[in-house]
Amino acid sequence: MIKYEKVIFVCTGNTCRSPMAATIYCSLETNSDIKVISRGLVVLFSEPSNPKAETVLKSHNLELGGHISKPLKQSDIDENTLILTMTEKQKLSIMELFEYTDNVYTIKEFVGETGDVTDPYGGTLLDYEECYVELARLVKKTVYKLNEEEQL
Repeated sequence: MIKYEKVIFVCTGNTCRSPMAATIYCSLETNSDIKVISRGLVVLFSEPSNPKAETVLKSHNLELGGHISKPLKQSDIDENTLILTMTEKQKLSIMELFEYTDNVYTIKEFVGETGDVTDPYGGTLLDYEECYVELARLVKKTVYKLNEEEQL
């Protein structure tokens, strides 16, 4: 098994799902030296995280801490990088744009599930809360899986 040195959570604009996933991951995993970041596939200009995402995280005692969106770049990726996308389409885009097929999964695929993480963008605060709940469950499973693999 590969020992990952970096995990990149990727969504479309890097203002909601991927920064929430990275924040949740960092709140759960304190014993690892894995670097955790989030990136977007369509980041035309840097912008702060979505206020609804921030509100939901704060309600769970988590903070994004001045997050600014960043695009995924080739320099972010190496053979020890695990890339977890929110959708199958994002996964395929990364494989095509970066000609990189190793260690790219949807977050659901990585933990043995199917489907996409729905984008709450433009939705209600409840939509963002539902997204958080789903991400929290998936990220916990991700942390468990990575910890199991490190034990092997």
